[in-house]
Order: sequence, then C-alpha cells, then structure tokens
Amino acid sequence: MMTLKVNGRDRQIDADPDTPLLYVLRDDLELNAAKFGCGLGQCGSCTVIVDGKAVLSCVTPLLLLEGKQVTTLEGLGTIEAPAPIQRAFMEEQAAQCGYCIAGMMMRAQALLQKNSKPTDEQIRAELEPHLCRCGTHMRILRAVHRAAALMQTADASATQGSAR
Repeated sequence: MMTLKVNGRDRQIDADPDTPLLYVLRDDLELNAAKFGCGLGQCGSCTVIVDGKAVLSCVTPLLLLEGKQVTTLEGLGTIEAPAPIQRAFMEEQAAQCGYCIAGMMMRAQALLQKNSKPTDEQIRAELEPHLCRCGTHMRILRAVHRAAALMQTADASATQGSAR
C-alpha cells in the first residue's frame, strides 16, 4: 500500500510498485482524462503533470511517485469552472476527436507554469511529442496563447485583490 498525492488529495493505492501510473489513474481512481494510446510513451495521450513537469503516465511506474504531486486534467478545473487552459481550448475549438487533447492540455499547462509568454516555436517544441491527426494545430497554438493571456489576467486580478 502506498500513498499517492493526486490532484491535491492523498490517495491510498494498493498496486504493484511497477504498475504504470496510467492504469492506477484510470482503473483505481477513475480519472479517465489521460488516455491509453500507444502504451510506449510515444504518443502523448497519457500525459499528466508530476511536480510541475509533463510526464508520460503509461511508462511511469508508481515507485517513482512517492512524495510527488500528480496533477491530471480533472485536477485543473471543472465543467462549471474550467481552468484557463481548458477554457481556452474550448473557446478556440481546438479539439476535434479529443483523444490527444487532454495530454496536450497537460503539456501546455506545464509549459505555461514555467513560461507565461511562450512563442509559437516554444509551444510547437513542447507539444512535438504528441501525435495528433485531427488537423487543428493552428487552433491549438491559439488556445495555448489564449490560456497564457487568461492566466496572466487571473494572476493580475489575484495580485490586485491581495493589494487592497
């Protein structure tokens, strides 16, 4: 039995330490945004954030996660109150089939947490590991830029609110 911190909550996991995180998220915790794509860490559909870094959950064993913070798409926002990255992808209609989008949003979120104003080239480089055949690539770029702006607006509002 191990404790895994997922989306800010401690969760007790009874699984073999070599079990890939993806299986625990989907099968045990019923967090289904991260998708099984290739199972080899080559498509990006299973991407989550671990301690601020984008990680391929299909090839990350539980034993590497003790004491680390795991964030899934479900941990960013809700349908009623989507996170800026979720809101931006919806507003830009960046998803077509939607299979790879959760992983792309998580990788974009990790990028925006370390670089609040990425260039198109930086976004493309960050999202390069993701396989997507839908053809909404320009919408995805716009969505990441929109999310950056939304995050900056939210940060500015929070700063102004605390200065009062």
